[in-house]
Amino acid sequence: MSDITKVVKERYGKAALQVLSGTASSCCGSTSQASSCCGPVPLVPGAVDPITANLYDEQQTSGLPAEAVLASLGCGNPTALATLHPGDVVLDLGSGGGIDVLLSARRVGPTGKAYGLDMTDEMLALARENQRKSGLANVEFLKGQIEEIPLPENSVDVIISNCVINLSADKDRLLAESFRVLKPGGRLAVSDVVVRGEIPPEIRRSVELWVGCISGALDESVYIDTLTRAGFIDVSIEPTRVYRAQDARDFLNAQGIDVDTIAPLVDNKFYSGFIRATKPGR
Repeated sequence: MSDITKVVKERYGKAALQVLSGTASSCCGSTSQASSCCGPVPLVPGAVDPITANLYDEQQTSGLPAEAVLASLGCGNPTALATLHPGDVVLDLGSGGGIDVLLSARRVGPTGKAYGLDMTDEMLALARENQRKSGLANVEFLKGQIEEIPLPENSVDVIISNCVINLSADKDRLLAESFRVLKPGGRLAVSDVVVRGEIPPEIRRSVELWVGCISGALDESVYIDTLTRAGFIDVSIEPTRVYRAQDARDFLNAQGIDVDTIAPLVDNKFYSGFIRATKPGR
């Protein structure tokens, strides 16, 4: 777990520094673009990450700091699918540059609260600067591990996350912590990469791909079982973007993997999904 955490922390720290230094570039926010250069530090210069591309439209990102958009490294858009109400307390696990926290803060209004939790100092610095620029007062960014949430039990209405749970090497502990901090009747509404069937061991063995959202992804049936074991009910997974072999070509080439051999085995085997679950109670 410590090795994976170190790799993830270093990778996302570099991504944050690129944004803070003004050396990052992005095509996010334009649905008219044929492709996007959003995502983590590119594995191949100029390569498009099929997982992180084109997640937010211009209407959503309007008024947000450009740096928040540049640092959006997720695989989905949980704020577009999660049900949020004025006055809700929302927690974003692995909040990065803060885009989903800021979007949530808008929706829950001044009577609500949006927390972001991240372990990377550089990302926290970027997120807090983005909050300052946004002018939103109902936001707080916390430093910590998503497996050890620094909030009291029964304190959160909704937990969101954007392609971060798959990066955890201890998902049982993470989901148990999520269950603990949710209020009775609280909701988990996260975007994550999900696997269908077997993935070649060459991909599973690559620690670097934990950051690229593939190796750490759970099989859909295992995901449901893990949530149920943590105590959640009404568990469901809704595919939002299914990935084909060609989408992963540059991604796999960068790892020195024989794409022509592996890509057909990956085709349609993993997808971005929206995962919903509820903590029992009122």
